[in-house]
Amino acid sequence: MVTMSIPSIGVRNLRVVAYEGTADDRPGTTIQDRGVAASPRGPGGGVGAGEVGNFIITGHRVSHGRPLERVPDLANGTHILITTGGTVYDYVVSQTMTISFRKAAEKAAQNAAVPGRPGVTATQAMLTISTCATPEDNAAGNYWRDALGNPEHRINKIATLVATRSA
Repeated sequence: MVTMSIPSIGVRNLRVVAYEGTADDRPGTTIQDRGVAASPRGPGGGVGAGEVGNFIITGHRVSHGRPLERVPDLANGTHILITTGGTVYDYVVSQTMTISFRKAAEKAAQNAAVPGRPGVTATQAMLTISTCATPEDNAAGNYWRDALGNPEHRINKIATLVATRSA
């Protein structure tokens, strides 16, 4: 089992369910609708915790228990702890990337092996935490939704693995 903790915003041991797919597709949304986080894997998704590449975690912000409600508040330097198989992976947030679901190039940037840099070969373990920008879109008068109810924009917090330790 994989869990995520972000002490600074009160996320503790949030279950992360891996699946074959891409960020915010129908299987991932079904997982998120259970109040847990989803982690796409495979050619269109990401890698696992601690692996070189982009470990992607998506979750709801304004529904289904709102597990990632405060993700937009994460500042650079914030620690995100992923626990699996007796190991804790400590990632530190270094940037924010907002993408539009209406722009294929921006979706590709979110899912790239090096977040924000499609086509670049990964050399380090990175993490993308992605959640909706529903309040921001609504405040701007943007009520567009895709077939799964996702708003146009996603807020992504990008982090780099800085340490590992035994759980």
